[in-house]
Amino acid sequence: MPAVVLRDAGVADLGEVMVTMTEAFDPRFGEAWTQSQCLGILSLPGVWMTLARIDDRPVGFALSRIVADEAELLLLAVRPGDRRLGVGNLLLASVRDAARQRGARKLFLEVRDGNPARHLYDSAGFRVVGCRRGYYRGRDGGVHDAYTLESDLAQT
Repeated sequence: MPAVVLRDAGVADLGEVMVTMTEAFDPRFGEAWTQSQCLGILSLPGVWMTLARIDDRPVGFALSRIVADEAELLLLAVRPGDRRLGVGNLLLASVRDAARQRGARKLFLEVRDGNPARHLYDSAGFRVVGCRRGYYRGRDGGVHDAYTLESDLAQT
């Protein structure tokens, strides 16, 4: 298995992040963020981004935030050709560790119904705590539900 290197990322890395975003998220589902959305949230307190690299090329990223004692994984993406190499697991573990270090007791995320990444979150011990009907609206007009998942950081 190739070595995956994680590092803190910021505004200067948005070009690489957007390439990953475009490749990782199918536009049919409306999950990808725009560069301006990413830029806007990166300027807020409590927000951090992690970039994953293999052989010095970007293969994935995670964007997260913390408010009080609750953290939220806003985006996690791995380029399709680099999936099944453990990148998603490493990014998720990194987000959990960083959230704990920042004082979070719980980590939340939303995932589209039918998203294959759901197995990653299920295997990591996340549990469903809610459903937002029609949350994702794809470019093709398709509407998809989002499940809100929670992980108790004291338990993991």
